[in-house]
Amino acid sequence: MSWGTELWDQFDNLDKHTQWGIDFLERYAKFVKERIEIEQNYAKQLRNLVKKYCPKRSSKDEEPRFTSCIAFFNILNELNDYAGQREVVAEEMGHRVYGELMRYSHDLKTERKMHLQEGRKAQQYLDMCWKQMDNSKKKFERECREAEKAQQSYERLDNDTNATKADVEKAKQQLNLRTHMADENKNEYAAQLQNFNGEQHKHFYIVIPQIYKHLQEMDERRTIKLSECYRGFADSERKVVPIISKCLEGMIHAAKSVDERRDSQMVVDSFKSGFEPPGDFPFEDYSQHIYRTVSDGTISASKQDSGKIDAKTTVGKAKGKLWLFGKKPKGPALEDFSHLPPEQRRKKLQQRIDELNRELQKESDQKDALNKMKDVYEKNPQMGDPCSLQPKLAETMNNIDRLRMEIHKNEAWLSEVEGKTGGRGDRRHSSDINHLVTQGRESPEGSYTDDANQEVRGPPQQHNHPNEFDDEFEDDDPLPAIGHCKAIYPFDGHNEGTLAMKEGEVLYIIEEDKGDGWTRARRQNGEEGYVPTSYIDVTLEKNSKGS
Repeated sequence: MSWGTELWDQFDNLDKHTQWGIDFLERYAKFVKERIEIEQNYAKQLRNLVKKYCPKRSSKDEEPRFTSCIAFFNILNELNDYAGQREVVAEEMGHRVYGELMRYSHDLKTERKMHLQEGRKAQQYLDMCWKQMDNSKKKFERECREAEKAQQSYERLDNDTNATKADVEKAKQQLNLRTHMADENKNEYAAQLQNFNGEQHKHFYIVIPQIYKHLQEMDERRTIKLSECYRGFADSERKVVPIISKCLEGMIHAAKSVDERRDSQMVVDSFKSGFEPPGDFPFEDYSQHIYRTVSDGTISASKQDSGKIDAKTTVGKAKGKLWLFGKKPKGPALEDFSHLPPEQRRKKLQQRIDELNRELQKESDQKDALNKMKDVYEKNPQMGDPCSLQPKLAETMNNIDRLRMEIHKNEAWLSEVEGKTGGRGDRRHSSDINHLVTQGRESPEGSYTDDANQEVRGPPQQHNHPNEFDDEFEDDDPLPAIGHCKAIYPFDGHNEGTLAMKEGEVLYIIEEDKGDGWTRARRQNGEEGYVPTSYIDVTLEKNSKGS
């Protein structure tokens, strides 16, 4: 099936069809361009949405801690990556589809114009050959008519008896001339006719089929190019589908990471004050001065002494705590955070100690680096003067000493807070034990520093400080055993509050590990203390509620 043989006389229709093909190609290119703009605007709007709802973290205290918040911010991050993939789709479509279509459309227009010009030139040449043949034909026809007229004139004069011999001879010469000219025009017409027939055959069987073949190949390449662009249009998005799936899986994983129990515990940790609920108000008998005839068993008789003794002390204590149920009176922020409730003060001090320890670690690393550089300069003086490092080294040492003093001071305040909370009794909630362990090197002392000489040592607080809660939290009975354990490794127990043990020794467990790495145990002789959980093999009793 060839256009050159089937459509030899459809030049105008082929002209219109090839122009329609280019218009359709450019229309599809316009469609791809609008799709690219949609993808770009979609990605831009997604990024603006993510930016709008991302937290503006001006300080560390505002960082999200709840699992639901962290999950939401993870979803925002995944959505931001998703927006990036939409941008990749737009970029791939613009480069692989739209750009290729525009370049190919330009080449297609140039090629079509060239083929059509060749077709028009061939048609013009054929028309010129036809005109030459037609002119020779008309001239031959005209000469034939003139020859016929000359022959008729000669025959008339030859038959006329009155005509002179000269007239007859002249008519005969004119006839011979016209006959000769007719023969010449006949030969010219035959030649032009033969030439035209040859050119016409060449035009319709060689030239035009070749031109139409080129136009057919051009149109087929256009169709193939559209097919490739259709495929590229889909592949541009199919390539990013795995990454988009990972983004969606990340959102699902973030949703599954939400832990309502952990969030509830964080609420407790964030707002717990450490104070005890206020006690009952005593009965105040205002009728003791009214003389009535009552029995000795009335309330006034039994409550006289208690009313006189507890009216000021107990009520005073209760009034001092009433602000817990309203707005806390605001005061200036103190360096030791003593203006805060005990639990909040402990958390603030612990955060400050962690920050100071991080700063101390940086300064120690810098000191080590300066010492190494100084050694290099001393061994290779051409590299630098070791004395030039002395001011910076001295400044670093001063910073280290300052930070150690700050850590020591804050750990003393922390020990004071933990001593007050620990003095209420040994039967503490798990959170009261957990807060004794700092981030970093864990120990039963509840504090650490990078320098072993600066370490503040102290046992899990069990000291009895005289305070207003002593009479409310007296506990003389030993804690019940909830299981037993066997020592896997020996432990010296030099630190205060710990319990030394030998390998293979069996001990009673009176408190489980609350997440700080220490378990409270007791010997058969009643001696109690903390031992490392990783050093023992624990066996808990069934139906045991723990301590």
